[in-house]
Amino acid sequence: MGSIEELEKYAKENNVPIIQKDGLNFIVDYIRNNNIKKILEIGTAIGYSAINMALINPEIQITTIERNKEMYDKAHLNIKKFNLEKRINIIFGDALTTKINGKYDLIFIDAAKAQYIKFFEKYKVNLNKNGIIITDNLNFHGLTNNIENIQSKNLKALVKKINNYKEFLKENQEFNTKFYEIGDGIAVSKMD
Repeated sequence: MGSIEELEKYAKENNVPIIQKDGLNFIVDYIRNNNIKKILEIGTAIGYSAINMALINPEIQITTIERNKEMYDKAHLNIKKFNLEKRINIIFGDALTTKINGKYDLIFIDAAKAQYIKFFEKYKVNLNKNGIIITDNLNFHGLTNNIENIQSKNLKALVKKINNYKEFLKENQEFNTKFYEIGDGIAVSKMD
């Protein structure tokens, strides 16, 4: 049996970006309080958030997509260690080209930040009625509010894309979005 502490230690030692504790706790509470059973996750990494979400309730089913082979393999091992392979279906592929047919109560976007708008637009059709989309990393380590201090062109371009995504959510007529200053910044978007 695996342990959450082991996953956290591995992520820290290997510089694997996993969701911050506060953000994870917020999502876990949200899932518990809203009786969420079917989850689609965009971006698996080592399986940390998927495993934490699956452990909330034995009825929860998760589909998660990861394009990095090394991460996919590691997540596969971790999911097995927790005996969750029957409830977490991990797909190796690029979320922008992967075809998903199911309907989900929750879609969790935590992958390539530059593609957030594309992920949102592509997968919103997979939401159940009253489903929600949760997006992580919207403050991006506090950089989204300090864009003028960023020296790196690439980093500045990425932060601009995150800010564009936040504007996209604010102006979206189909969804009502609440922003939370929790973890690294979380948005909860619910269909209007």
